[in-house]
Amino acid sequence: MATPLAPHPDRALPAEPGVRAIARRIYARTRSLPLVCMHGHVEAQVLAEDEPFGDPAQLFVVPDHYVTRMLVSQGMRLEELGVPRRDGGPVETDPRRIWRRLCENWHLFRATPSRYWLEHELAEVFGIDVQPSAQTADVIFDRLSAALSTPEFRPRALLERFGIELISTTDSATSDLRYHAMLRDDGLGDRVIPTFRPDAVVHVGHDAWRKQVEQLGSLTGADTSGYAGFLEALRRQRETFADAGALATDHGHLSTDTTPLEDSEAARVYERALAGEVTEAEARAFAGHMLFVMAGMSVEDGLVMQLHPGVLRDHHEPTHRAFGSDRGFDIPVPAEFTRGLRPVLEAYGHHPNFRLILFTVDETVYSRELAPLAGAYPSVRLGAPWWFLDSPDGMRRFRELATETAGFYNTSGFVDDTRAFASIPARHDLARRIDAGYLARLVAEHRLSEDEATETAVDLAYHLPKLAYQRRTP
Repeated sequence: MATPLAPHPDRALPAEPGVRAIARRIYARTRSLPLVCMHGHVEAQVLAEDEPFGDPAQLFVVPDHYVTRMLVSQGMRLEELGVPRRDGGPVETDPRRIWRRLCENWHLFRATPSRYWLEHELAEVFGIDVQPSAQTADVIFDRLSAALSTPEFRPRALLERFGIELISTTDSATSDLRYHAMLRDDGLGDRVIPTFRPDAVVHVGHDAWRKQVEQLGSLTGADTSGYAGFLEALRRQRETFADAGALATDHGHLSTDTTPLEDSEAARVYERALAGEVTEAEARAFAGHMLFVMAGMSVEDGLVMQLHPGVLRDHHEPTHRAFGSDRGFDIPVPAEFTRGLRPVLEAYGHHPNFRLILFTVDETVYSRELAPLAGAYPSVRLGAPWWFLDSPDGMRRFRELATETAGFYNTSGFVDDTRAFASIPARHDLARRIDAGYLARLVAEHRLSEDEATETAVDLAYHLPKLAYQRRTP
């Protein structure tokens, strides 16, 4: 007999009955609020073209590195999960077989946030009422396939159904934003907006860097054969993004170093990079320098700056060579913020046009560094628990570690940070439940009134993301 799939209405709320009752009332005020999705990785092309999702495997498995990394950790190969190879080599192309692999290994996801999100998607988005298993895999696959073939499950229909008021994509500095132009023509330009991600052009020395810089120059009409022209190209492209509705930039660096270089030294390193002669130490110094430069540009154009350091990306080089980035082998390392950010905060930390949102995957720095920084500098906001920390207990720990120093209103609200489009409401729902539970405990301990807690929950779910990502007035 198949095990029913029926997510409990009180899931992730506190276990203690009295606190749970308060949490239910708080959550009831936030559960139906519109979703403000200010940091994610859904492709603009998906919404611009509005084509049906191909099949359950392409929706739930292949693009979701949370899912594939767990299966790979148990001995499966990415080829078996349908992940395309860079060299065009053979991979599994039968979506039913890929879906079966997920269902046959459903037990691996017990107590993980992936299990929470997948159950929410299956039950509440697609109406699936049996738990995935080897026995139910084909039945669920057929029901999902039937739903995906209907207009109600196309991307734009789900945008409406999910109540997504605003969604931001993440776009490389060399994007021509063609799909955002299509969305603008269709009246969705104020609802689906780009985010400027310059990592590929500011991290000098990698294989594709010179090609990326040439593309940037071609797009902007700036001469990127020299450092001054490179900066001009970045300014022009940021302006193009802002004209397309962008509110923020996004920076993924290994460290938080923001030490500026003298212009002559930055130009020298840039020229060495163009010549293919840059050293690792020079590349690191240039990356830190460019974070300082990007902060200065944010002061000029008002784009909110997001920084998420402390991840050693593509830890397994053979996987990176075969499949590219974002395949589950990005591993957290300790992050230091206080010294690294001092140059940029001394320069711009009190500037009214500057906003810096800080994310981390090293939760040891929440109370030691991040909360004190956000509690001191008016430009700084704490980003939501991210990546390995966007879990029920990770979110609780974030509130416990950060709130007493930074308060609630120096945080940026929740961001879903996902490529899995159908998981967006599940992720926001979990955050709203965890915040309701945390606030309910404060009410039960007579540290907040219930009215204050409810107002705070609404702010965290809806108002704070809009305020944190509001473009500064240049």
